[in-house]
Amino acid sequence: MNQTPTRLLIHGASGRMGQALLRLAAEDPSLQVVAAVVRRPPAQRVIDGVPHFAASELSGVPPFDVAIDFSLPEGFDPVLALCVARGAGFVSGTTGIDASRQAALDAAAAGIPLVWATNFSLGVAVLAELVERAAASLPGWDCDIVESHHVHKKDAPSGTALTLGESAVQGGAAPRYASLRAGDIIGEHFVQFSGLGERVELVHRASNRDIFARGALHVARQLSGRAPGRYRVRDLVGA
Repeated sequence: MNQTPTRLLIHGASGRMGQALLRLAAEDPSLQVVAAVVRRPPAQRVIDGVPHFAASELSGVPPFDVAIDFSLPEGFDPVLALCVARGAGFVSGTTGIDASRQAALDAAAAGIPLVWATNFSLGVAVLAELVERAAASLPGWDCDIVESHHVHKKDAPSGTALTLGESAVQGGAAPRYASLRAGDIIGEHFVQFSGLGERVELVHRASNRDIFARGALHVARQLSGRAPGRYRVRDLVGA
């Protein structure tokens, strides 16, 4: 039975994640990219069948079901506002989102379905759930989170490590953090629970950056048509 493809707006299409999203969405018949938005007026209006728009032209994009945003904080506000105005879903991995923008997400979630996450790996989403369960099941155990990334990553601990820490806190643990910056490591997250005479170790290793784009596309597909609300990636894994 044929299903109508989910119509996507890719916001931040000229970045590394935006390019991966465009490439991978083109391979998926359940998805249709109806517009790609870049910061400056594009030299070519249509690329591989996808219309391109400058950020200043955002209001003129065609109808879409879900916007996927990997841009900058200053670009985050107008695309979220557009989704609210059009009743479309919103998926964002834009970093540097402050408290006022988090409040804007909460307000928008009253009218549209949305996800903002530090990491769109489906494996990391499962890891977060396992961390919460382990913390709840092992009260009083030490909890340590060690994250490793490439030498060019500036923030430490990583946003993903902090998200895993939030899961540990939800389970009742008090996590400690350590960070390593070396070589070209894409991303590794190691969570250890230590008790008397035993340890439980949970780990996720990323070997290909496409996992983040694939995860975002999965989330967008599952978010389309859902009731308004603020969802987590883990809420949509396996859906």
